[in-house]
Amino acid sequence: MINEKEIKELLHSGGYIADEAISTAVFLALRMDKPILIEGPPGVGKTALAKALSSVLDFPLVRLQCYDGIDEGKALYDWEYGKQLLYTQLLRTQLDSYLNVSADLREAVERLSAEESLFFSLNFLVQRPILRSFMSDKRSLLLIDEIDRSGDEFEALLLECLSDFQVSIPELGVIEARQKPLVVLTSNGTRMISDALRRRCLFLYIGYPEFDREVAIVCARFPELCDTLAVKMVQFLRKARELNLRKPPSLSETIDWAHVLSILRSKQLTPEVVANTVGAIAKHQADMKQVNDLAEQVFGEETR
Repeated sequence: MINEKEIKELLHSGGYIADEAISTAVFLALRMDKPILIEGPPGVGKTALAKALSSVLDFPLVRLQCYDGIDEGKALYDWEYGKQLLYTQLLRTQLDSYLNVSADLREAVERLSAEESLFFSLNFLVQRPILRSFMSDKRSLLLIDEIDRSGDEFEALLLECLSDFQVSIPELGVIEARQKPLVVLTSNGTRMISDALRRRCLFLYIGYPEFDREVAIVCARFPELCDTLAVKMVQFLRKARELNLRKPPSLSETIDWAHVLSILRSKQLTPEVVANTVGAIAKHQADMKQVNDLAEQVFGEETR
């Protein structure tokens, strides 16, 4: 069994720079076979952590994107009604001869009911992400992304799945997970997750990264920026987060901006460079003006 230090090194090898809190939480989730609920602002690396874990642990990634109104038909299972109807039409001759021996309509219905399990079997079952993860012969990573976008009804649906790792299907009975998946739930904190669901999970909060970690992430992704721009761009973005922006730049914007500066082969940050690349940082027109004004304050004196 790998330890928390090895988890941190594995994630680093997969391109994810984790701190002690992240690596310890992942280690405990693996050791205890418990789901892990990761909460934090959008773009700080919650989903990226799940993807990196899937890669470095060689767990197939099964992703369920939550949204308002999601139900068991999209999350657990559904029936292929079109396929059932097609088989019924193809077997019409056999069904007619089978039912012709019935004495009356009641007996025909009883005979047909006795065979209905043929049409509600695994052959006609559509495996949605949670059931597909449970029925995988290889241990998988089940990512339930943005759980805060779903409703209370969907949370209740998850309780049985995440406590006993099983799914109840009325026509088939209880299906238990062949291999317990590593379950990662993410939340942007737009809605309070119920205490019942929280109790079944380990909790990890990922906020905006510390300065040194954010610089390390930029250097790991874009080493050509490490000696010139990495420190300055992270310092600038941290100042931008203190502004009253509609969408403060998160870690995803840091990575996008670093990518843009790498493509443009920028050697220094100036108000002009920021103005030309501000779309990677700010996502609203009013935010763009504030970021450009900040760039003039921070870099204007240096370039005069």
